[in-house]
Amino acid sequence: MKTTLEAPSANLPATAAAGVTVLLWASSFVAIRHLGGELSAGPLSLARLLVGSVLLGAYLLTRPAEPAKQKWPVKRDWPPLLACGLLWFGVYNLALNEAERRLDAGTAAMLVHIAPLLIALLAGLMLGEGFPRQLVIGSLVAFGGVLLIGTSTSTGRAETWGVVLCVAAAVSYAVGVVSQKPLLARLPAAQVTWIACVIGTVVCLPFAPALVDELGSASASTIWWVIYLGAFPTALGFTTWAFALSRTSAGRMGATTYLVPVVAVGLAWLFLDETPALVAILGGSLCLVGVAISRRKRSTVERAPRRTEVEAAR
Repeated sequence: MKTTLEAPSANLPATAAAGVTVLLWASSFVAIRHLGGELSAGPLSLARLLVGSVLLGAYLLTRPAEPAKQKWPVKRDWPPLLACGLLWFGVYNLALNEAERRLDAGTAAMLVHIAPLLIALLAGLMLGEGFPRQLVIGSLVAFGGVLLIGTSTSTGRAETWGVVLCVAAAVSYAVGVVSQKPLLARLPAAQVTWIACVIGTVVCLPFAPALVDELGSASASTIWWVIYLGAFPTALGFTTWAFALSRTSAGRMGATTYLVPVVAVGLAWLFLDETPALVAILGGSLCLVGVAISRRKRSTVERAPRRTEVEAAR
């Protein structure tokens, strides 16, 4: 009979990649909040995705193909690629950018990160990942921490339309992750990220005239922040995410991103003077505990079956 014991993950590259993703995605909430005064939601989305698409495309052209992976998506790969690109890169960016014109960075990060619970639910139902006890417990603990952070925002209030947009971003995020996960078994992580990013860019092309107009009057620092968003949270952050996701379950990887609002609150305090209260620190601690629980893997230990009295008499 097999029993299971909890053991920490030994996949250090995936863990490191997840850590890079958390830091970069947390910084994106602060950057978007900072840029909201000069660039509107659609142009900012297009600019970010354009930079990300160009950099990822250049990277793919200069690196050797992975021999164990397909060279290009086949027909069955395109529906999930389109879902990932349209929702996670297109709708998510538009909704989040518009939301952060109404909400501070910490609040937006907290609200968007109801997504990991949705990811765990969808992955359990659609990807056959099930609902491991440690993932469920860890997700609930971490979500409790996120809610605590949400009660301690610098503004002390949340505009209704901003909340609705954040929830829409969270749903797009969750569906995008679940669509992406099966692709990573067949296609390189960077290629999946690049194609999805290009799809999101195409979705945002109607904002091109507005982007040209707004960049014409934007400051140099604004342009550099846009380049940062495209190069790091988008091109690098989504690639490290895909790398880590290809090496763990969608539910566990989703739970790891509960750390994003913790880091985002700290960065917002540092760069935007949005000061977290004591309850936010408590919420952040809960998030850390929840992620630690959810990321524990189960190692299989063989145990010899007990002999029955009948077998012993033979």
